[in-house]
Amino acid sequence: MADVDAPPLLEARALVRRYRRFTALDGVDLRLLPGEAVALLGPNGAGKTTLLELLAGVARPTEGTVTWGGGDAAVRVGWVPQRPAVYLRLSVRENLRLFAALEGADDPSAEAERLIGRADLETVASRPAGQLSTGTLQRLNLAVALAGHPAALLLDEPSATLSPDQRLRLWEWLGELRAQDGLALVFSTQSVQEAARHGDRMVVIARGRSAFAGGMDDLLARWGSPDDGVDADERAFLRLVEGTPA
Repeated sequence: MADVDAPPLLEARALVRRYRRFTALDGVDLRLLPGEAVALLGPNGAGKTTLLELLAGVARPTEGTVTWGGGDAAVRVGWVPQRPAVYLRLSVRENLRLFAALEGADDPSAEAERLIGRADLETVASRPAGQLSTGTLQRLNLAVALAGHPAALLLDEPSATLSPDQRLRLWEWLGELRAQDGLALVFSTQSVQEAARHGDRMVVIARGRSAFAGGMDDLLARWGSPDDGVDADERAFLRLVEGTPA
């Protein structure tokens, strides 16, 4: 779905993020094309969340640059943190009305109803967000990110807390958004299978650095072994992040 002939939607160069003496991210580059899905793959503490926060603008890099749309301020980005960023005492409808207003919608109430329909939240629209199931709360979290009509979504391990059926529904919806709206995605995950299935390409982050960028075939060609069997993708990934040859 990526438009390979279009200018990059995002160019992040040499990103560094330090917290006193700790370096969470160390010289990472990332490029995103319109309509493309990039999977950030890596173990806990690798720097994936830090990278997404820098791309979303919720944190500033110590060094490096993040440029969206060649510097076009009109490019909108939706941020979907791992912990839903909604008001638990407000209803689904009230949350969406509030965030639509914050995004400058001409008619926040109409925009809230549009998002309720799009996220399949009609049956829970009057319910407080704090009473929603995990999967439904994640749909609300995503709907909030769509309030600004973004060109790209940044998602921090969006399926980590979901059951298999909820995970399936989430990725079906994201697939529909990509097909209908041409949305680009950058999502983090610890699952090699999820990265390969839903990303057009993968960027592996290990110890704050970019260790690999490419597709599953590239990963297996470089880090795989003929003896790996059905776990070939997982074993190749582990060799990569551990820095051991096949």
